[in-house]
Amino acid sequence: MLFTDRTDAGRQLAEALRHLRQRDPVVLGLPRGGVPVAYEVARELDAPLDVAVVRKLGVPYHPELGFGAIGEGGVRVISDEIVRHAGVRAEDLTSVERTEEAELVRRAHAYREGRPRLPLTGRAVVVVDDGIATGATARAACRVVRAQGAAYVVLAVPVASPDAVARLRDDVDEVVCLSTPNLFSAVGEWYRDFSQTTDEEVVSLLARARKGDGFPAVSAEEVEVVSGPTGLVGDLALPADAGAVVVFAHGSGSSRHSPRNRAVASALNRAGLGTLLLDLLTPGEEADRANVFDIGLLAGRLADATHWLRGRVSLPVGSFGASTGAAAALRAAAAPDSGVGAVVSRGGRPDLAGADLSLVRAPTLLIVGGADTTVIDLNRQAQAALYCENRLEIVPGATHLFEEPGTLDRVADLARDWFTGHLVRQAG
Repeated sequence: MLFTDRTDAGRQLAEALRHLRQRDPVVLGLPRGGVPVAYEVARELDAPLDVAVVRKLGVPYHPELGFGAIGEGGVRVISDEIVRHAGVRAEDLTSVERTEEAELVRRAHAYREGRPRLPLTGRAVVVVDDGIATGATARAACRVVRAQGAAYVVLAVPVASPDAVARLRDDVDEVVCLSTPNLFSAVGEWYRDFSQTTDEEVVSLLARARKGDGFPAVSAEEVEVVSGPTGLVGDLALPADAGAVVVFAHGSGSSRHSPRNRAVASALNRAGLGTLLLDLLTPGEEADRANVFDIGLLAGRLADATHWLRGRVSLPVGSFGASTGAAAALRAAAAPDSGVGAVVSRGGRPDLAGADLSLVRAPTLLIVGGADTTVIDLNRQAQAALYCENRLEIVPGATHLFEEPGTLDRVADLARDWFTGHLVRQAG
């Protein structure tokens, strides 16, 4: 397979990665040549873009031959075999590492223009390069992102040697490579245009991603919400000029890292809505299954989070609940002073809110999968108990977790329209 240039390669690679959209990934390009490829991948996945800064360690008298690589966070990958065969002395190895470490720090600062790197904890991360020969640099990058907390690591490249791909499979959760030609000697031979990518181009692509050329400009931070004696960890994302903000209540057995909730949250961010994904239970509390189904406890935590959020931002607040989280969201919204302007339930159990359903005044959208027949019936029963504006939407072909192609995108579209219609319009 011959690619026209890195942009062409990125677009073709993006098509092969579309299944990752529901994981709400972060895309990291390996500077410099991997960034133009990663930019196209990030555009297709509607994902934030950053760089994974690593440096190849080249044999002193043959710098194109890498004997290893280093990355941010002190990660170091050395090929003992190449060191031995190339006769690299210990003092040479130390000298090369020292030089490349200084360059790594310089580049990381320059590429991000002084901004901190994107947080990766609990996220799916796609590491992208323009091709792989030995794999040392890619391995270092993947180990770096794993050390930085990534929950699922994908290595994605247009072309690579078969041996390199085989070696790298143990370092990642998934490898996506469009071409692994048997006669492989260099990455550049598989591109018509393999001209050098400059530092300026890398900075420009990252800037275009931040400024909304297919990407939202979103500030993200980890926060702590205090509920009684308990501190709850959350991820708060606020687009520039956000019109409203939505608090997410996850279902049983899940957390703020739920890939489905994060995918919906990402869609809301792109629509100019802020999001707060919150762990409603501490790790210790999750060990007791009774807490997972304690709707009163979860609703109280959610109410405290909503109160905290209203004190943090002067914006209308909505709630998005999944599974048992939907019951918690509705029970919290039932309080006269809840401050909740709209509620969306995904595959929820609103019936578990019981008598509180009749007290909910916030417009409520119930979304259920067409193949989730038991939950459809429970949602219809709950809908009959609601006295607020409400609607039941059934997504054809979807099961309880909306894992079928396109079904979670439909959920995101419905939630976006409901919140923008009932929160942003209200704010105006």
